[in-house]
Amino acid sequence: MRIESSFHVPATPETVWDLLMDVPRVIGCMPGAELTEVVDETTWKAKVKVKLGPIGLTFATDIKRDEADSSARRARLSARAREVRGRGAGQAAIESNLTPAGGGTQVDIVTDLTLSGTVAQYGRGMVEDVSSQLVGRFADCLKEQLSAGEEEAAPAGPRAPQPAAPRPAARPVGGLSLALAALARSAGRSLRQLGQWIKERRPQ
Repeated sequence: MRIESSFHVPATPETVWDLLMDVPRVIGCMPGAELTEVVDETTWKAKVKVKLGPIGLTFATDIKRDEADSSARRARLSARAREVRGRGAGQAAIESNLTPAGGGTQVDIVTDLTLSGTVAQYGRGMVEDVSSQLVGRFADCLKEQLSAGEEEAAPAGPRAPQPAAPRPAARPVGGLSLALAALARSAGRSLRQLGQWIKERRPQ
C-alpha cells in the first residue's frame, strides 16, 4: 500500500532537515510511539500502541535510517514492526523530501506499507483515513517543535513582560478516536452515494 502525504511548516529547509535528522525527537511526535532504545546513530527501537475498536495492539518496532542526502534534502527510513502478542506485523519504507515553499518548507512523505495478520483485515480506506489523521497530528507536533526552537533562538530585546504559560506537551492520539472518525467519514461517503443513487432512479 502506497500512502502519499504533504504538509507545510513555517521554517527553512535547513531547520526542518536538522529536526528530521533527530530521529528520537521525531519519534516523540508520532502518535502512540515511544522510543525504547538507541542502538546506534542510524538504528532505533520503539514501541507503538494502536487501538482500533475493541482491539488494542502494541508493536515492537525497529527503525533504521537507510539514506540521508543533505544536499537534496531527502531521507529514507525503514521500519519493521511486530505485534507483541503475534497478532500482526508490518513493514514500511518512508521517504521524506523537503522543498522551499511560501517562505517555509513543503514536506512530502511517501510511505510504502505492507501489513499482515490482524491489522491487514482492515480495509485500505480505513488505513488511509487513519494515516491521514496521524500525519496531521505529526505535522502539528513538528510545527510546535520548530516554533519552540525559533523562540529559544530569537535575539533578546526589550519587550513587555508576558505571563508564563506552560506549553502543552504533544500527546499520542488514541487510535480509537481516529478509527471512529474514519468510519464516520466512510459512512458519510456511503450515505451520499446512496442518496445520489436514489435521486437518479426517482420517477420524474
